[in-house]
Amino acid sequence: MTKSNKFSQRDIEQWRTDGFAIMPDFFSETEIKPIRADYDRIYGEQLASLIDHNKLESGDKNPLGEFNEGQFRNIDNFPYEGSTEMMMLSLDPALIDFSKAALGVEKVQLYQSHTWAKYTGLADYDQPFHCDFGNHTLTIPSDNPAERAVDIVVYFTDVTEGHGALHYVTKPDSDKLLRPGAIAAPEEAQQLALRTREKSAICSAGTVVAHGIDTFHRGTNLTIPNGYRYSMTIGYKATGNNNVSYHVWQSSAGRNWTSVFKLATPEQLECIGIPLPGNPYWTERTLKLTQARWPDWNMTDYYEKAHIAY
Repeated sequence: MTKSNKFSQRDIEQWRTDGFAIMPDFFSETEIKPIRADYDRIYGEQLASLIDHNKLESGDKNPLGEFNEGQFRNIDNFPYEGSTEMMMLSLDPALIDFSKAALGVEKVQLYQSHTWAKYTGLADYDQPFHCDFGNHTLTIPSDNPAERAVDIVVYFTDVTEGHGALHYVTKPDSDKLLRPGAIAAPEEAQQLALRTREKSAICSAGTVVAHGIDTFHRGTNLTIPNGYRYSMTIGYKATGNNNVSYHVWQSSAGRNWTSVFKLATPEQLECIGIPLPGNPYWTERTLKLTQARWPDWNMTDYYEKAHIAY
């Protein structure tokens, strides 16, 4: 049984067996509309300065796709300068519940959260098939499901082929095409083989696409005139899994953490490394100094569980 009605046991099993689970209507239009407005405000000026798509198409390109710096424009990291909805989406309880269920663990940590706005003609977004583990771990994904990671993409706009839909190959298919457990496809023949079995993550706004960091996928070009695609990438791992990492939240101490502390529950804050109320970490000294650092944070529960006057 799952705690949330936003996903099913079938979604969990699909993530575990196929490496991909596509969950339409995970977020409602009411939930995502303010976030889409944030993207329009933050990245909307790109619409007025797009590279002519015909120029992009006229250049010599690798027919199997390649990575380039332009693909990674318009990315920002949590915490965000946006609405409450944008700020708190990556700590949504349903995403936390899905990650716990997929990994089969009791506690998870948010280790990645970034925005991504793509526009037709702004870059060549076509990529080769790859797995994301390379910049998430210095080893490779574990054989133990509890030590793996859940990569989540939330879409705030409808995504068709013309909007650069993500293409992927299920793990059973890649195992047959390459070899069981393969996590790299550097040869042209391997890339061509994967393309014979690729699926397209065409979806509507509000859809969540969850995949493993060892599942083959690739970005594709936006071709629809004046097209754009807004998404947020969110990563969860089991608490204490030091083999997987991406963002170090403490390195961004100057960003808008005040809003996070004001809005998040203790359970959500635990996902970014804040001990729960009642944890032995909380002493009179740590409580008072933390409160001095974040004076707008209501720490009543933390004080009460430590039996210290607030």
